[in-house]
Amino acid sequence: MTIPSALEPLVNFAHPVTMWVLLALTLYSMYLGFKIRQTRSAVGDEKKALIQKKFNVRHHQISSIVLALMVLGSIGGMASTYLVNQKLFVGPHLLAGLGMTAIVAVTASLTPLMQKGNDIARYAHISLNIVLVGLFGWQAVTGLQIVQKLLSNA
Repeated sequence: MTIPSALEPLVNFAHPVTMWVLLALTLYSMYLGFKIRQTRSAVGDEKKALIQKKFNVRHHQISSIVLALMVLGSIGGMASTYLVNQKLFVGPHLLAGLGMTAIVAVTASLTPLMQKGNDIARYAHISLNIVLVGLFGWQAVTGLQIVQKLLSNA
């Protein structure tokens, strides 16, 4: 199966654009998560004011979008690479992306345990998401290298 040449730029660059949006959403979700922790440890009027900002609801909403985009972005990136090149390139970008997809799925699956007050699940969620952001940084660097290669070949 080949892609019409007119659609090839769209196929090549939809994944990187989606991933940069996803990185921004991931960082925003992390910010909201930290605000939830701040709310949890606050007392009195400060806690009431933080609760009214509904950081937990926004965190769950944004994180749901992150989960969906991460899975679809991973599949889409591999699919577009395969359609354009008739093969996948196994390297740091692919491996980090697959690792990120696994981590985001595992951290989302910890939500019911955290809602029941399980601190081990909470600390695992936080730790895994810090690893996720680190991998995402690496992913951004390797992704830019790939985009530069695509632009130089165009």
